Parts: sequence; C-alpha cells; structure tokens
Amino acid sequence: MNVKLDTARVFERIFAIYKDQFTLLIPAALILFLPVAVITGIFYSSGAGFIGGLVVTIVSLVATFWFQGTVVEAARDILDGRRDHNVGSLFRSVVPVLATLVFAGVLVGVITLVGFVLLIVPGLLALTFFAVVAPVVVVERLGVIDAMRRSIELVRGTAWQVFSVIVVLFLLDFIANLVLRAVANSADSFALYALAALIVSLLVAPLRALAAAVMFFELKAMRGEPVLATGDGGQVGPGEAAEPPGGPAPTPSEAAPPAAPESPTTGTEGTGSDRPG
Repeated sequence: MNVKLDTARVFERIFAIYKDQFTLLIPAALILFLPVAVITGIFYSSGAGFIGGLVVTIVSLVATFWFQGTVVEAARDILDGRRDHNVGSLFRSVVPVLATLVFAGVLVGVITLVGFVLLIVPGLLALTFFAVVAPVVVVERLGVIDAMRRSIELVRGTAWQVFSVIVVLFLLDFIANLVLRAVANSADSFALYALAALIVSLLVAPLRALAAAVMFFELKAMRGEPVLATGDGGQVGPGEAAEPPGGPAPTPSEAAPPAAPESPTTGTEGTGSDRPG
C-alpha cells in the first residue's frame, strides 16, 4: 500500500474532535474517572497492598475501556456533520459491547506485557498492531479475536506511523504522570493523590482514545472502505452519509447531477419490453 497514515493530520483531527466534543468528553471522563481517582487515592495513600492494587486495576480497566468506547462513539457521531449524542446516550451506546471491549483490552494488555517482558520488541509490535482494537469493537461490532485480526489488517503497511502516534501520546502521559505524582507524593495526602489521578485521566485518556478512533477512521478511508460500515455491511448510527476524513461531503448542489433516464425507444433493435405500451 503506497498511501501512508498522515500523523500530522491525525493529531490535527484529535484536537479538532476534542474541541468539538469537549462538552461530551469531559463530563463523560469525570463520571467514569472520578470514582477511580477516589479509590486510587484511598488505596495508595493508605499503603494498601496487593488486594488494593488489584481493585484499583479492575476498576481502572472497566472505566478506561468504557471511556474508550464513548470516545469512539463521540468521534463517529460528528462524522455525519451533526451531533446526535448526549452524555447519557454515549454511555448507553457502548453498553452492548462493553464486555467485549474489556475482554479485548485485557487480552491485548496481557499480550503486550508478555511481549515487553520477553524481548521488548514483541511488546512494541503488539502495542502498534492492536492500536485500533477498541474502535473495531465499537463500530464494526466484532468479537475479541476477530477485532484483533481486523486491527492487524488495518495497521499493516503503516505501522511506523501508528507507532509514532503511540510514542507521542506515551510521552505526554509520562510527563503528566511524572509531574502530578511528584506533587502528590510531596504532600502525601488522600486529596492530592485522588486529584492527581483524576487530572491525569482527564488530560491523557481522551487523547489516547481519540487517537485510536481517528487512526481507525483514517485507516479505513485510506483503504477505500465506508468509514462507518459495520462488520455485517450495515451502518451504525444516523442514516446520513459519513463525512470523509479528507473533508465534508459535497452538498447536493455540488454533487454531479443524476444521469438522464434512457429513452425507452433508444436503439434500433429494442425488445418488446423497451417499447411503450
């Protein structure tokens, strides 16, 4: 495939959607990550051990994947040029695939972790080729294994560009965590632990989720696939045609006029069905 993912455009789209859907993304993030921040603050400020870490991990996983699903829906929602969702409908739209999202995320996480532990490179490959699993689950309604295969199919041929987007987001995540955790550790208080965890989630989680969604839609468009097509060939959401990632669809006045109907008497050897009467 000669066409490569335009990483500059990916980040442009990420921040454009963040701006357009700000009033949906931030309330959704608060609803999901505020309980996670409180639980994280309680366990870490009290020095909880393995059980506390396990609880935090489970709660964080569910919140993270639920939020990823809502962000994909929010990004998909504006592709037809209008906003159809509110915060409540965003959450509800993800419920049917939430279990699949969580299972897929956990499986990808385990594979990536094992890859890092073994030779590092396999972990980086897993991180890259499974980068759009969540959008595949939400939009195309595929199962865990099929979604992983589909992600590999979409990323293949443009892995370096996908990896570069992941690296930039990782650096942003690392810096935000480093700064905010340092502030929280210096005070050693529950409130600051919780606040630091919440701020990091609000700053970074929307960017990561939007990156996956934008790359998914861009990769589909690069392959000439209908951007909103589902796994069974249908469409998810409103019936209007999707706006292509390269720009809005032409208006009816700009579109080519329909071809004139062929006269039933055209030709010299028409059949009986071609003749009127």
